[in-house]
Amino acid sequence: MDTVLGVTYNGGVIIAADQSNGRSILSYQTNLDKIAKLTSHSMMGVSGPNCDLVNFTQYVSKNINLYEISNAGTKLSTHAQANFARGELAAALRKGPFQVNVLLAGYDEKTGGCLYYLDYMGTLQKVKHGAQGYAQYFCSSIYDKDWAENLTEEEALKIIQKCINEVHTRFMMSQPNFIIKKVDKDGVTVLSYGADPADT
Repeated sequence: MDTVLGVTYNGGVIIAADQSNGRSILSYQTNLDKIAKLTSHSMMGVSGPNCDLVNFTQYVSKNINLYEISNAGTKLSTHAQANFARGELAAALRKGPFQVNVLLAGYDEKTGGCLYYLDYMGTLQKVKHGAQGYAQYFCSSIYDKDWAENLTEEEALKIIQKCINEVHTRFMMSQPNFIIKKVDKDGVTVLSYGADPADT
């Protein structure tokens, strides 16, 4: 029952995710941060059980950092990070699958902002905008209508806010809080949150 939204704009990418953590009929918390920082210029919005969310994001993040340390400071591009994550999801399918669906965003000097869609089956696709969870059914039409090439950050943020408002209006599950982050030439930045993730 998670929601993850992503939109590219001219110079970066914005990802938003709901902050609810629940199972069955219980809600455990409403201040969870489902957008993990992988490197200074990449992040991963994840939907799925909390155990897999934490396990997978930390596994990917630590291995990316290990690669950089082991290869004289060579940094993986966003494309390479997405392909590494896809490979790990695919390899885990017949062992112990990660029940996660991912939007991975990053910024590279040569290519600018990039957004990748991954699912738990190991599917990988570069996209201009995307959503994970039931939000896909509510937000696809908003993306089709409002997204265009060379959006500004403010315009992209308005699209994300429209999607959040639509989820609040149409979705039967309560997702009161959303955290929104962006990645651009200055790195990963928190734009806003409904509840402070540090307040546990």
